[in-house]
Amino acid sequence: MAFYFWAVLNKRNVIIFSGTSNLPLAKAITASIGMELGKCTVSAFPDGETFVKIEENVRGEDVFLVQSTSPPTNHHLMEMFIMMDALRRASASRITAVLPFYGYARQDRKDQPRVPITAKLVANLLVAAGANRVLTMDLHAQQIQGFFDIPVDHLYAAPVMYEYLKAKQLPNLVVVSPDVGGLKMAHAYSQVLEAGLAIVAKRRKNASEIESMTVIGEIRGKTVLMVDDLTETAGTLTTAAALLKRKGAKKVYACVSHAILNDLGISRLRKSNIDELITTDTVLRPAIDGVTITTLSVAGLLGEAIKRIHSNSSVTSLFEFKGGRTS
Repeated sequence: MAFYFWAVLNKRNVIIFSGTSNLPLAKAITASIGMELGKCTVSAFPDGETFVKIEENVRGEDVFLVQSTSPPTNHHLMEMFIMMDALRRASASRITAVLPFYGYARQDRKDQPRVPITAKLVANLLVAAGANRVLTMDLHAQQIQGFFDIPVDHLYAAPVMYEYLKAKQLPNLVVVSPDVGGLKMAHAYSQVLEAGLAIVAKRRKNASEIESMTVIGEIRGKTVLMVDDLTETAGTLTTAAALLKRKGAKKVYACVSHAILNDLGISRLRKSNIDELITTDTVLRPAIDGVTITTLSVAGLLGEAIKRIHSNSSVTSLFEFKGGRTS
């Protein structure tokens, strides 16, 4: 009897909170596992400082905090740090930072003198703020997992994408990586979709401009699917799409996990040869006129991961497909 009482006393409940970066996704995650979002107040002082108050008891609980570090990136990061500090000081047993999109991931190495490795700095700040674990999706560089000394569960949007693409039954399909770095992802898509594989080799002038590109592989008369993890200015995608069309591709689709899309990116997509952009709801994005965008939800995937992390079950099967890895 005493043992049963002790077990009940120490059973942690799951509470999911959300910052302001992507409330619709956070609500969809909780709905997928039959829960409601934890109550908290996030507001700002007149000078712009963020104020957070956790409105329910979290002492000894297993807490998950959902926050995409999408633009304004620094604001959303700081909001997350403040929320985690509040949860830690309220004696939460464990805090898992759920980052559907991990910002600053492109700054993962010193590629020129006197520059920071900001992806590592963000990892340090997350731990310093109180994160005991991280759940994220489609990191720009997988080695970022090694920047943490706490457990990291890295999911992929690919299973959600596969399901949609299989249903479309695209004829004469060739999967194209728009750059060398995405070749591994493109190969995984081509294997599952039983499609050909090609690559666009590019030379970049700066962060928003491409100098030259060439296609390696046969795409004439084919339906082309470009796959990438992230697009913001859409420079790589739209330039590659124009090249693929000139080389004889019949239709061009783009499949991107995180479509952040600034004004320049939207303008380029409106003028581009891309017939459809397929992406996910990892970042909150307003409706865009003049561009065919299909947004698939990863809420079920993240919700299932949260359930498994809480119950100390394996998360591995969430990024396996047909017995193979999605990366």
